[in-house]
Amino acid sequence: MTGWFGRRSLRSRLMVVGLAGVAGALLVGGIALYAAMGAALDRATTAEAASSAHDVALLVDDGRLPEPVPVSGAQLVQVLDPENRVVGSSVTADRLTPLVDPSERRLVSRGSGLRVPGSRAGLSGELQVAGVEAGPATARVLVVAAVPTADLDTSRRVLRTLMLVLLPLFLALIGVVAWRVIGSALRPVESLRQGAQRIGTAADPTERLPVPDTGDEVSALATTLNAMLARLASAGVVQRSFVADAAHELRSPLASMRTQLEVAARVGEGGPLPDELLPEVIRLSALVDDLLVLARSGTDGTLSEPTAQSVAQLMVDTERRHALARVPVRVRPSGGPADATVVARPDDLTRAVGNLVDNAVRHAATRVTLSWEQRGNAVLLAVTDDGHGISEADRERVFDRFTRLDEARDRDSGGSGLGLAITRELLRRNGARVWLEDAAPGVRAVVAFDRAGPGRSAGG
Repeated sequence: MTGWFGRRSLRSRLMVVGLAGVAGALLVGGIALYAAMGAALDRATTAEAASSAHDVALLVDDGRLPEPVPVSGAQLVQVLDPENRVVGSSVTADRLTPLVDPSERRLVSRGSGLRVPGSRAGLSGELQVAGVEAGPATARVLVVAAVPTADLDTSRRVLRTLMLVLLPLFLALIGVVAWRVIGSALRPVESLRQGAQRIGTAADPTERLPVPDTGDEVSALATTLNAMLARLASAGVVQRSFVADAAHELRSPLASMRTQLEVAARVGEGGPLPDELLPEVIRLSALVDDLLVLARSGTDGTLSEPTAQSVAQLMVDTERRHALARVPVRVRPSGGPADATVVARPDDLTRAVGNLVDNAVRHAATRVTLSWEQRGNAVLLAVTDDGHGISEADRERVFDRFTRLDEARDRDSGGSGLGLAITRELLRRNGARVWLEDAAPGVRAVVAFDRAGPGRSAGG
């Protein structure tokens, strides 16, 4: 679903659809009610005029028509001869001007009701007219009765005004109630979303989605998703156990091979072969170590507790550990606030930053720079190299396991293809994020801790 409507929240879309349906139903119902009431009032007024005309016609037929003609209320009655002249009337009717003209007389004489201007009787508004023929065959007359419609028009106007005022108020009331009801209905869904977000970033593989006690479809969905998460966690444990066991079993023979090759190279046995095989064995050992770290990264059984770590000290220690690196690794003179801290597991943080620096050293041209800053409620650590850089399309892909880019990132660069994947995993379980930016030239790896550690100011 695209467009403005599709970009709204589910709650808003349900509100719009619901209110549109209610508004349409109320509009149709209101129009139908107005039309029905108007028609009923017209029929009642016409019936009243016809009844009065019929009563007067009986008096004419019996030859007992008094003068003036008796009427009730605001009714008007005229008796018209064949030439449409007034030969009798009520006190309220004009004795000179007939209520209907000759063309209208023909309609009224056939029993049709119609409306005529009230000005013919000196009144404002309109008159509802009905007529009945009476008298002997040689002297037929038309009895015309009229009822003013001013009260009827006033009733219609009041009804129309009430509908125009009350219907929007009613819609607003329904909207408020519906907004709260929809919000209450969607609250379990929002809890599921928040739970899924926590599971996606949490290191605890046993965390599950909250199951509402409503017993409805949302509860069934949460139960089903938790069962799926349990199966995925179980499969992940089996996979990590296999990788960890395989990596662990490979470490001893690889260590033995490395020792034998180093001894052979030192005593000169085997010619140039030990020197050629030793770098490959070292690389394979590093790969096995990385696999073991990844396999253990999803478990918390042996992990230390997160503590507040000084960012400045971390950067100084990192610079010292890389003192003999291929290119200089230096902390930027104005590296960042001296009191900045992050909450993380020390071993995880040290290895993650070390991996980023190792990766930067492999691809830097002349230097690697370490820096950090406080931005709002976040602490950002940066490792910047001046190498050939990475295209924007590949900056996310390099965090996948065993990913190698074509240019200048071949096996000779010394990487196992797992360093950045390990870094992201270590940072993720400490509540941090990592991404790559263009440093022009080179690449900047940014680590963001969104929450401040103890003793750190919130300011940027």
